[in-house]
Amino acid sequence: MMKIITPILLVNKNQVYRNISKMIEKAKKNHVRFRPHFKTHQSAVIGEWFKEFGVSSITVSSVKMAECFANAGWDDITIAFPVNILEIEKINNLAKKIDLNLLVESENVIRFLENELESEVKVWINIDVGYHRDGIKWDKWDKITRLARLIEDSKILVLKGILTHAGHSYKSRTKVEIVQVHIDSISKMETIQMYLTEKGFFNIEISVGDTPTVSIVDEFSSVDEIRPGNFVFYDLKQVQISSCSENEIAIRFACPIVAKYEDRNEVLIDGGAIHFSKDYILDDNQRKIYGYITKEIDGKWESKIEDSYVTSISQEHGTIKLNVEYFNEVNIGDVLLIIPVHACLATNLMGKLYLTTGQEIEAKCR
Repeated sequence: MMKIITPILLVNKNQVYRNISKMIEKAKKNHVRFRPHFKTHQSAVIGEWFKEFGVSSITVSSVKMAECFANAGWDDITIAFPVNILEIEKINNLAKKIDLNLLVESENVIRFLENELESEVKVWINIDVGYHRDGIKWDKWDKITRLARLIEDSKILVLKGILTHAGHSYKSRTKVEIVQVHIDSISKMETIQMYLTEKGFFNIEISVGDTPTVSIVDEFSSVDEIRPGNFVFYDLKQVQISSCSENEIAIRFACPIVAKYEDRNEVLIDGGAIHFSKDYILDDNQRKIYGYITKEIDGKWESKIEDSYVTSISQEHGTIKLNVEYFNEVNIGDVLLIIPVHACLATNLMGKLYLTTGQEIEAKCR
């Protein structure tokens, strides 16, 4: 392992390639557009890895992120976040340079764009199929139709279709539950598509995007586009909800041990909320787990070590419970490998990644 003196986030490039390849094959099999969400890795370098697989269109979660990837050579970008009208100057600058897709859910925003946009953009109507975070409730057909009509009548907006993020899939605990979320979500999107067709709107595409359903489900014949993001790295949350296996997780935190506590088989690491975030999962005993501990043997990351996990975190501190055997193996100054709970937040907080070979990768498209 490379020399590590402070917390870093390691990336297994080979596993990332396997994860990308698996999604590419699924998209090809279903004849759907693969528009991966780049908010998980936020890296122009990792973006180039996707290009090696022929990926040409991407999703981002902010105008700033779109600017960053546009500067890195991407020219077909969807900003999967409701338009912030205060960013119209930046949106106009982007629309002049790339094929830009925007997300709308209100008449006021559509009218604003009609008056303020300087270049043609494609528009998706944001639909809520059950997550209840954003979007128009799927059965508000009259409202959806009004938005579609406003877009169709525009001289500068092009209606692309309907888009959703079934984020409630993250509340699932089994593959069966994830599949059910998918079936329900697609049924609702198809209903909207049929309704709009009856009202004279043709070629309405369907775009879906959450990693759990896209990872588990094999059939996407009625969908035009998939936008998963977390799959590139995966994490413990995805393992918990059964959307991936532990060996598909492509990242590990590497954190130095700074203290040992023999009376409770715990160690203190340099690594806390400013690195991991404060996301956690609950194990079968309802204990909060902020990360599991693993080893590297002969250059390969092993499965989690039994009864060894991050029990609590504060700003820079992380407390780790180790089983007796492993506690006796490690010493102050050793580096522990930790499987993170939430890959997206971990990458965002760190701002850079390191390949297992030691190469540093910026992850600052945020």
